[in-house]
Amino acid sequence: MAEISDELNTIPFGPLGIIALPGCEDICKKVDRYIVNWREARDSEHKSNLAFSGYQKSSYIIDVTFNRFGTGEGKAVIHESVRGYDIFIVCDMFNYGISFLMYGKEYFMSPDDHFANLKRAISAIGGKARRITVIMPMLYEGRQHKRSGRESLDCAISLQELCRMGVENIITFDAHDPRVQNAIPLKGFENVQPTYQMVKALTKNVPNIRFDPEHLTIISPDEGGMSRCIYYSTVLGLQLGMFYKRRDYSRVVQGRNPILAHEYLGANLDGKDCLVIDDMISSGDSMLEVAGKLKEHNANRIFICTSFGLFCNGLKTFDEAYEAGIFTKVFTTNLVYRNPDLLSREWYCEVDMSKYLSYIVDTLNHDVSVSHLLNPADKISVRLAEHKAKQKADGLFDEQITMMN
Repeated sequence: MAEISDELNTIPFGPLGIIALPGCEDICKKVDRYIVNWREARDSEHKSNLAFSGYQKSSYIIDVTFNRFGTGEGKAVIHESVRGYDIFIVCDMFNYGISFLMYGKEYFMSPDDHFANLKRAISAIGGKARRITVIMPMLYEGRQHKRSGRESLDCAISLQELCRMGVENIITFDAHDPRVQNAIPLKGFENVQPTYQMVKALTKNVPNIRFDPEHLTIISPDEGGMSRCIYYSTVLGLQLGMFYKRRDYSRVVQGRNPILAHEYLGANLDGKDCLVIDDMISSGDSMLEVAGKLKEHNANRIFICTSFGLFCNGLKTFDEAYEAGIFTKVFTTNLVYRNPDLLSREWYCEVDMSKYLSYIVDTLNHDVSVSHLLNPADKISVRLAEHKAKQKADGLFDEQITMMN
């Protein structure tokens, strides 16, 4: 708490306001509680000044409702003034647990519906806010980030549309391709990696995991994810292996060339644990195939770490793979919707990002650089040192360490 107080001693950009789009209420409540507690405890002789008006409140969440008509049309209504506010809109474009009635039938919201709600919220603000920042953990249309032939360029167009509506900053997590920020070069775009939170969750849920090259290897499931895996391997001091997807370029199935096989490139995995790092689990078929290939290379435990777990085709294949011993744990963040069935699975571990998100919001509201939050290498080193010290105190080191089944 002391280090937060020392760093955030500047005048806020404006009174803080947080707008939670449908489906983001839970994580926004957590973020709100963190900031309320921090600001109550923060010692500042200037908090009574006019520049700090509205600095300490019981809640920073703006009262907004998103109504639907019987035709499926909708509108956003803000029930309090936001003039001069520094607004943060938190949205989950992939929350399929929210439904609405249209012509008497129930429909679940698609990413397009959520994006429409985001634009409705910006429209309801009506240009009265001092600044608008959109926190979109999983980038809308992020997988349609480049053009191949005559096809739409959805991600770039959506970013440009938001900026034309008055959005100054866009914060996303583990973008499929962060180069899409080139579409809005004059606006703020931050691509945040949840590396520290993943490492923290691993040390908490797998107490006997050993972060050294003899016992653990970082695995990239495809060539596109190498950059994030290089960062993991560098800060953790581990070796790196990868798979490349051999595709059938003579056919197109559901808009993609089907994958024929995953081929491994890397060092010997005999008896080693593996961390498979990726940005998302969609159907999960490719991820499970990679885990199976690792088992064929005599890998020990397989830990799957992804920022977003969508599980579009359900959990049955993962249940079967877990029972067959193909993988040990799956780690995903709480930045997107998680089906209640997923939360009940023995093999699933949630990575809570609410505190990290609170740091980002609080820091940006003070108009302070977030560079120290975006590069957690030092914090990871401290966490690893604490983890190794605890292992030694518990007798889980050297030849005494016992492998989990």
